[in-house]
Formats: sequence, C-alpha cells, structure tokens
Amino acid sequence: MTTLIILAAGEKSAEVTNWAGRIAWVVGLLLFIAFVYWLMRQGWKWRGSLQSDLPELPAVPETPGEATLELTGRYHGSTTAGQWLDRIVAHGLGVRSRAELRLTDAGLEVVRPGARDFLVPTAALREARLDKGIAGKVLAENGLLVVTWAHGDRLIDSGFRSDHAAEHAAWVEAINTMSTVNGTTEGTAR
Repeated sequence: MTTLIILAAGEKSAEVTNWAGRIAWVVGLLLFIAFVYWLMRQGWKWRGSLQSDLPELPAVPETPGEATLELTGRYHGSTTAGQWLDRIVAHGLGVRSRAELRLTDAGLEVVRPGARDFLVPTAALREARLDKGIAGKVLAENGLLVVTWAHGDRLIDSGFRSDHAAEHAAWVEAINTMSTVNGTTEGTAR
C-alpha cells in the first residue's frame, strides 16, 4: 500500500491551459483583424481620392415639386455605368442606406436618412432598367432598379430596391419616358 501512495504522490497532471500562449494568440488575432480593417478603410479612402474629379452632387430642393412616383426602400450604391463592380464612393455615393425616392418634374430626388441626399436633375437622367446586381449586391433577376444618369463627364448607375418590388416596372417606364421626352436617352453597354 505504501508503494501506491508513493506512486500517486509522485505523479502530477499536466498544466491544462497555457494562459500566456493563449493571450498572445488572442492579442495577435485582434491585431490582425484591426490591420485588415485599417487596410479596407485605406482602400476606400484611396478610391475616393481617385474619384475626386467628380463634381458636387446637386442638393434636393427645399420645396419639392409634386411627385409623379414615390418609393421607399434601399439605396445599394452607385457605379460607373455599365461596370457593375466599379463602385463610386466620392460624395457619399458608396454608402448603402435606406432611401426615399421621389420622381418630380425637377428630377429624381434621393433622400437618405443618415447619408447625404442628392438630386438627379431631369436633364441628367438617361435610362432606367431592372437588373440583378450592383457593386457587391446581387439579388434575384430583375430585383434591382438601376437608374443611369450623367454627372459631370461620367455616366453613373445607381441601384435601388423598393420595399415593394412590384413598383420597379412603373419606375422604369416613367424614367425612360421622361428621358425620351427630354431627348437624353443614351444606351449604356452592359
């Protein structure tokens, strides 16, 4: 029996947790994640500086005209027309947000809570179409309302998704009719 007591007293269990090693791994992982986010932020800022030649966006008028159509939904971003992955971030156009759209005689009013509002003047509207994706957002076929408009010397596609997708067809027809009446229709390569 004394032999068993001596053997039991001599054995020690291995240390279960190496706290110093575990803390070092967690700190290293957090630093890596912070570094990746910093790189993403720098890339966003760099893209914005490349697009600094884009003029300021027209402001939404203080007294809006009578709306032909209204829509509530989401603004998914803007890209260079025909290049659905070339996101435009200058002047807040890259910020996804809730949106309220109003089509008036003045143009397309885009009101975005928490982001910068802007107006697409009637003369700048080129076309509207239904599509499935824009700037990293892919939806079901014809699930996105894409409005093409001119700003400065660029053609821009802006993507919207209504809370009620059945409204999209009326918007496409109204904007295309408005563009044709004003003689601004220009096809974009897709």
